[in-house]
Amino acid sequence: MHLHIDIAIEGGNWPPEDELRPMIERALRHAATVLGLAGETSELSVVLTDDATIRTLNAKWRRNDKATNVLSFPAYPMAAGDPPGPLLGDIVLARETIEREAAIDGKNIDAHFTHLIVHGFLHLLGYDHELDDDADEMERLERAILADLGIDDPYTPISDDMKDDGRPTS
Repeated sequence: MHLHIDIAIEGGNWPPEDELRPMIERALRHAATVLGLAGETSELSVVLTDDATIRTLNAKWRRNDKATNVLSFPAYPMAAGDPPGPLLGDIVLARETIEREAAIDGKNIDAHFTHLIVHGFLHLLGYDHELDDDADEMERLERAILADLGIDDPYTPISDDMKDDGRPTS
């Protein structure tokens, strides 16, 4: 897949973009390969921010007035498995929440960040976890993608900042 990735660091104590870009590109390109999107060309943005900003976005767009780890804003509605268009949308991540969750769960922060990048990407592609069957499919894909990247199952252990079923809060 030819994937153009714009990265913006807008807040939070993130490492420099040149340290993050390889991790983001590797995760997204591998996810696209696993999903069979090799012939597609698309663009997306990854916005790296802080808890205050993501809380504002979460309150405005999801009516949930609290910080969260990742939000996805698809450019167009898609159903899982549909071919992507030229513009996918935005993935927004909050550094403090990601750090806190990784510390609580004893996870490597880069592994947790990579999981959330993949999770957000799947949302842009129409995957969701509102219904159990959809959640099972999304989690299966996440586990497969992350395992190929050398990252353990992201759904254990479960932190207090995640839903009761262990899924990210996006």
